[in-house]
Amino acid sequence: MVESPFETTFRVGEVLDAESFPETNKPEMAKLRIDLGDEEVQSVAQTGYNYDPDDLVGRQVLCATNLGSVRIAGFKSEALTVGVPDEDGNPVLVGPDDEVPVGGELY
Repeated sequence: MVESPFETTFRVGEVLDAESFPETNKPEMAKLRIDLGDEEVQSVAQTGYNYDPDDLVGRQVLCATNLGSVRIAGFKSEALTVGVPDEDGNPVLVGPDDEVPVGGELY
């Protein structure tokens, strides 16, 4: 088994900004700026099937952090915004039912 230099952590973030990202090969993608409490990160998420970008601002989401970063169509994505498939297989974002402190870790 290969050990990763990164320890994945799942943290609650609040979406500060969201915009469509048509430069990708999937038009349902969005660029997100997310507040994790002690830092802000960028993320690319496949949200267009179930969310308008404006509706994401202020929403709390679960993010996998410490994975490293990846460039998607020139945009640096620093966290994985977690989702699960709906009945059509399209992502539904995972987040707390009630508002919780930003940056909180999943246990």
